[in-house]
Amino acid sequence: MKLNRFGLVLGSVVLAVAPALAQNTDKNVSKADKNVDLVKVSPGQKTTITGVVINRDADNLLVRAERGDVSVALNNFTKVEEKKSNPFRGARKYPITTLMRGLVIEVEGRGDANGALTADKIKIKDDAVLAARALESRVTPVEGRVGEAETRITQAEANAQRLSGQLEELAAISNAARGGAKAAQETADAAVAGVEATNRRMESWFSSLDDYEAKRGITVNFKVNRFELTPEAKSVLDEIATQAKTERGYVIEVMGFASADGNENFNRQLSQKRADAVVRYLAENHMIPLRRIITPFGYGEAQPMADNTSREGREQNRRVEVKLLVNKGMTTQPEPVRMQKSASGSSDGPR
Repeated sequence: MKLNRFGLVLGSVVLAVAPALAQNTDKNVSKADKNVDLVKVSPGQKTTITGVVINRDADNLLVRAERGDVSVALNNFTKVEEKKSNPFRGARKYPITTLMRGLVIEVEGRGDANGALTADKIKIKDDAVLAARALESRVTPVEGRVGEAETRITQAEANAQRLSGQLEELAAISNAARGGAKAAQETADAAVAGVEATNRRMESWFSSLDDYEAKRGITVNFKVNRFELTPEAKSVLDEIATQAKTERGYVIEVMGFASADGNENFNRQLSQKRADAVVRYLAENHMIPLRRIITPFGYGEAQPMADNTSREGREQNRRVEVKLLVNKGMTTQPEPVRMQKSASGSSDGPR
């Protein structure tokens, strides 16, 4: 029954977010705002909205509410907490990194001078977080990839135009030599085939934009019941952050874990704090944009890499795994179209 309910939640989020993801391909919310009609909030007006996060950067959210898209500004005083149904317990607090595309949120705040809603408090539900994380795992967010892809497609189109010009020149020579319409028709057919071959190659290359390969992976270990980074941990994080800045189209995956000591729920929270500590270090000390970091997640006691019954095994399980992933589509060029010539010197079309 839980699976069906979760599936319904995820399905509704996908329906709400998918059109926005297809239209908003800019690197951040502030740029995306230029291409959409935003609902303005009067300066100083206290407002509460409920909607789906369709885009975000470090300081802004774009929320699709019932009355339209609203730009939401974040600051150091913005609180993110659970929208609880049980009035007899305190609301759970969430890190700001929990706010991701596909998440259903309730925002309370006031309008600023630009018509955006400055968030004082953001409320979310646990099942909404699970649904958004499932969506995020299927829609891999890498900003800028479409812009770079469009540049490469433009270059490919330019190559196709140059190829077309060469074919037109061959057609003129052929017409002058043969004096017939047959040669012109053959050349035109070859040009069409060349363009079609270019389109097929571009479609194949574009599909690789969602394909990633791991360039490097590291493991950061922690002491019992602690989530502070040791000097050794900071050293390896320095290395992977330096390497990341040399890559194109990269993202960083952060996963926190804990040993089986103590309460299971406590260990889940502890593993999340460890993952958040790594994200904070990368962002504050190496200026890694949060949009480059896949939403960090604490798995608690799940997925142990060693036996929890031994001291050495528990030490290995108190860890955070960090992976540097690079988009294959950003590191490969589309294959050029090659023309095969016959013995007579005329073009036989692409191969």
